[in-house]
Amino acid sequence: MTIKVLIVEDSSVMRLVLREIVDGAPDLRVAGTAADPVEALALIGALNPDVLTLDVEMPKMNGLDFLRQLMKTAPMPVVMVSATTEGGSRAALEALELGAVDVVPKPAGNALHAFKRNAEEIRDKIRAAHGARARFRRPAAAAAASALPEEASPALQRVDPARLVAIGASTGGTEAIREVLTRLPAAMPGIVIVQHMPETFTTSFAKRLDGLCRVRVKEAEHNERILPGTAYLAPGHSHLIVRRSGGGYYAELSRGEPVNRHRPSVDVLFESVAAAAGGQAIGVMLTGMGKDGARGMLAMHRAGAWNIAQDQASCVVYGMPREAVALGATDESLPLGEIAGRVVARLGVQGRPACDENTKAPLPFCRN
Repeated sequence: MTIKVLIVEDSSVMRLVLREIVDGAPDLRVAGTAADPVEALALIGALNPDVLTLDVEMPKMNGLDFLRQLMKTAPMPVVMVSATTEGGSRAALEALELGAVDVVPKPAGNALHAFKRNAEEIRDKIRAAHGARARFRRPAAAAAASALPEEASPALQRVDPARLVAIGASTGGTEAIREVLTRLPAAMPGIVIVQHMPETFTTSFAKRLDGLCRVRVKEAEHNERILPGTAYLAPGHSHLIVRRSGGGYYAELSRGEPVNRHRPSVDVLFESVAAAAGGQAIGVMLTGMGKDGARGMLAMHRAGAWNIAQDQASCVVYGMPREAVALGATDESLPLGEIAGRVVARLGVQGRPACDENTKAPLPFCRN
């Protein structure tokens, strides 16, 4: 099956580059191009594309206004092409909140050669968008207000600093992470997160979440202590690794080679959590394309952690959770709206017995 793509972009140079990238794959085809949203509206009806790539800053109608209108009237898979400036990253996050499936960072100046080097990643985003569920979403502020619990669970009034929550996500994950974090009380153990997204966007994403959640949300810094009541997001340029030292957890950042084509990688985070926290950890695998994190979640499972996967019906892309379930790395699959409550409930319970690495049978204790 060939995926038909409509490119909506005011720059003639970028239209040519995107056409080259899309038509360079046998399973993708450019159905047409539009220089502005008004032209795009006419072409959508005529060409019936499977996926749109959409620029933010365009003449006649802003890309975000067009996206808002499109998702309300005729939702379809959209991949945003956004500038890597601070304003561009804020616009990209707003687009994801409105229902865009993913975002591609637009090259600055004459960096088109770097953009072309990421051709396969861009194609993968288009493929993932084609298989995603397009939907209009409530604005984040309104959704967060309705999600916040009135008060912390009595079981979590005294937070055990030995506990740890690890979350991994990719395509569709920005909104899934928001959904989970805004439902958590302030009285939480440390939370560590990897979300696949361009490095220029993670700072804005952390700030956005921090303004919506009871827990504090920040980008992780090298060698900082992981504290209760705080969620640490891996910067888009580095792996996030958890180390245990002197009875506490610490964040380590590494610019090592990508794993599963990703840096940060969920596998790297989860494997480090398995080693550092064992049965004291809870793992959460949210929506995402590919298999990154499945192997690391299996390591957490074998170490005694309790692992939760987002269920297929609520995922934008049921890739990473599916792979984790297939490996036997998860303890349960839940709808997105139930995950936060389950995490809070499980924090009052010790993890499962760890598994013997050779027999996979449970050991009579939990590794800590």
